[in-house]
This record gives sequence, C-alpha cells and structure tokens, in this order.
Amino acid sequence: MNVSRRYRFVLLGVLLIGALLANLSLGSVHIPLADTLKALTGSETGRESWGYIIWNYRFPKALTAILVGGGLSLSGLLMQTLFRNPLAGPFVLGVSSGASLGAALLIMGASLLGGIGGGYLASDISLAIASGMGSLLVLLTVLLVSSRLKDAMALLIVGLMFGSITAALVTVLSYFSAAEQLQQYIFWSYGSVGNLSWNQVGLLGIFFLLGTGISIALLKALNALLLGEKYASTLGISLPRTRNWTIIATGLLAGGITAFAGPIAFIGLAVPHLARQLLGSQDHRILLPAVLLYGGILMLICDMIAQIPFSAYVLPINAITSLVGAPVVIWLLVRRKRMIF
Repeated sequence: MNVSRRYRFVLLGVLLIGALLANLSLGSVHIPLADTLKALTGSETGRESWGYIIWNYRFPKALTAILVGGGLSLSGLLMQTLFRNPLAGPFVLGVSSGASLGAALLIMGASLLGGIGGGYLASDISLAIASGMGSLLVLLTVLLVSSRLKDAMALLIVGLMFGSITAALVTVLSYFSAAEQLQQYIFWSYGSVGNLSWNQVGLLGIFFLLGTGISIALLKALNALLLGEKYASTLGISLPRTRNWTIIATGLLAGGITAFAGPIAFIGLAVPHLARQLLGSQDHRILLPAVLLYGGILMLICDMIAQIPFSAYVLPINAITSLVGAPVVIWLLVRRKRMIF
C-alpha cells in the first residue's frame, strides 16, 4: 500500500470517529460535544439524563449504523465481484425479498388466519426473527440452486426471479390486509437503525464478524476472479467453493442486517463504486477495509440527517441513503469521466 493510500485510510478513520461523535451529540436533544466525551469516558455530565440518552439510545444506534453501512457495502462488493456486474448489490440473490416476505407473513398473514396473535407477533424481536428466517430460507434455496448451475450470470437471474416471486406474494398479502397491518409493514420497509437493544446489537455484530471473516478468507480468490473464471481456475481456485462461500458471506451480512434494521437500499450498491473511484484500485485487500469505513461513515451521516437535529421528527433512513448517496456517486463519475471496475 503506497503512502497516499495510507494517509487516506488514516483520514477515513478520523472521519469515522468524527461522524460517530457528531451522531452521538446531535438529535432531538442536543448534547454538547464535551459532555458527550465525558459520558463515553464515564465522567459526570452536565445533566444526568444525557449519559442515559447516550448509552441506552444513541450509542447502540450509532454502532448499528456502522455495522449496517459496513456490512451492506461489503456484501455489495462481494456480489459485484462474483457476478462481474457493476449494478449488482447485496440483495440481488433475493435475500432482502425473503426477509420482506417473512415480515409480511408475520404482520399481514395474521389477517388471513383470522387475526390470531397478530398484535403480539408484530413486535420488534419477532419481526427480526421472521425476517431472518425468510432470508435464511432464500439463502438455502439459492445455495441449492447454485450447486446445479455453472454460470454465475444464471445464478444472478435466478436470484432476481426469487425476488419477483416473493414480491408477488407480498403484494397478495397486502391486498387482503387491514390498513393498520399494512401501515406497520410499510414502516418496517422504511428501515431503521434506532430500535435495537444492546443484546440485538451484539447479535448483529456476530453476523457482521462472521460475514467479514469469510470475506477476508476469500481475498485471494476474489482478486483472481477479477481476471476471469478461467484464469482463476489455473491458479488453483475452486470456483464452486468460492461461489458458495461468497453467497454465504453475503447472506450472513445482508440477511442479518435486513432482519434487524429492515431493507436499506443504495448503500451496498454505491459504496463499492465510491471506494474504487476514490482509491483508484480494484485490489480487494484495499477495497475490503475501505468499503467498511466508507459504508460506516455514509450511514452515520444519513442517520444524522434522518434524525432531524433539534426535532422529534425522524425521516425514513431508506429515502435518505438514496438522496444523499446518489448525487455523490454521480459527481464522482462525472469528475473522473470513467468508471473503475
């Protein structure tokens, strides 16, 4: 890694810490930066409630934003490399659609069963379990299908078909649902990083570490895939094994994140391109830590915008990620005049 890239990574680390502190300080209740630092170090703050707000609400939310942004960005990088398609994202395999179907069955399926247990089932924890099971079911199905397909592009089409099927089932459930259930499902589909307890953040962190660990083990194979599948085979890379482990890593990252935070768009598609354009490299040894940092920073910034400072209103994080991120990527592409892929 050359000196300029090292400085860029140091700058990214500083930006991540700065975005984290700003995220902890800003919100419906403004907490001065000095008191934020005191609360993080266990010192007494200007008001007793400030320490409680930071440790029980804002810090779990900020950590969730970092895990969500980094995890989706990494899974997007894996999918773009596997399919050699710049438009591939973390949800092309239908994992997000499976999570949406699980949530829809929990929230809106009760109306088809006479409303049995609908009020109890549609809690945050049960929604995470239902959407996680939906993601797992789709992931296992994709793995089963991938063992019978040799072409990665065929697998991409199969994933899109799974997404179409689950979207159709969700539409049917929506048609027969009551307005309250439909509204709850729509709110879930907006995505959120602010509803997780420390235990849930810990579980999300386990999914993140497992997916990241598998990705690190695949670095050599991913770099070989950039030169084509035939060349990768001559280097001794097992293509079926690499493809299966890449799918598993993506499923753990995207599926776990969707289960706990809901479907959050754009981050996984855009951040890998952002990292390539700013670092001018396709080496996954450089891109992997870069997308984790870029994704965390972008997600923290989007969360700060969604939680309008000095206001109790919270905007849908799904909309903010696209509104903030899309102009940045367009500007980079126009400035560089070509896309690095």
